[in-house]
Amino acid sequence: MEIHQLQMLRELGDLGSVKAVAETLMVTPSAVSQQLALLQKSVDVPLTRKEGRALVLTDAGRVLAEAGAAVVNAMADARAAIGAYHDSPDSAVTVSAFHSAGQALFAPLAARLAPGGEGINASLAPQLKLSDEDVAQEDFPGLAARYDLVLAHRMEHAPAWPRDKVAVIPLAEEPLDVALPAGHPLAEREILLPDDVVEQPWVTSRAGYSPADVLSAVIAVAGRPAKVLHRINDYSTVAALVGAGSVIGLLPRFTALRVLDASVVLRPLSGVSAVRRIDILARPEALKRRSVAMVCDALRDVMAELVVAGQSSK
Repeated sequence: MEIHQLQMLRELGDLGSVKAVAETLMVTPSAVSQQLALLQKSVDVPLTRKEGRALVLTDAGRVLAEAGAAVVNAMADARAAIGAYHDSPDSAVTVSAFHSAGQALFAPLAARLAPGGEGINASLAPQLKLSDEDVAQEDFPGLAARYDLVLAHRMEHAPAWPRDKVAVIPLAEEPLDVALPAGHPLAEREILLPDDVVEQPWVTSRAGYSPADVLSAVIAVAGRPAKVLHRINDYSTVAALVGAGSVIGLLPRFTALRVLDASVVLRPLSGVSAVRRIDILARPEALKRRSVAMVCDALRDVMAELVVAGQSSK
């Protein structure tokens, strides 16, 4: 068996289709199928099986894929040890972020890492390639197959990231605050409880995203249903609707700063878990690259500045 075959098996487990593996590795689907077939011939147990039209890993396939990930990581260690893996600091680094993080962090990150920005020499600046990917929590780790760094979020009480598949670099713990029209009677209070807000008209996200999770907790604690008028994931649209005066909502305290104006005020919500974690997810071998490490450091700095700005605005 060959390392590139093990890598293809690993990617199949994470991405779920031969086509997605081919796109990620920039080869043809037939090449992926051929290499997987050769790998299958080298072992005595089935590595994949059909589920409908999808090709998925068997238990044996998952064991071998995990072993393959360890082999890829070990090879990265070996190359780093002999200097062959010490890449140039100006190589390309791909970064994905959920929408509000991209809106808040991408521009200052690009400015910080621009040639000459923050004292960076033009020859030492990583080449950023940025994308927005707003997916359900369980799908964030899989994005590490396509990007060097993945900005992901999860609620405090949600299942932890699978550390056997991705490295986790914490960035921030961000409260989701109640967003109110500036003239709303509840805006006069310093802290709000589920009973205060549950019967208000709401704009919230679609199911499976942080605002909907928090509102579900509010409903459970208050013991009464909420009047949900709108389900919108884009925070700038949510802020505009709240500012118009007809609904209240939930907005993240730090990453939504750029979409707020004087027509909207944020108030902390107590009595339910309303904090989400923002983390960087990455394949362990990606973090061994100098350029990727530089971008990680810059993201930490940009996020820290955003947290300070959010705290001072309250």
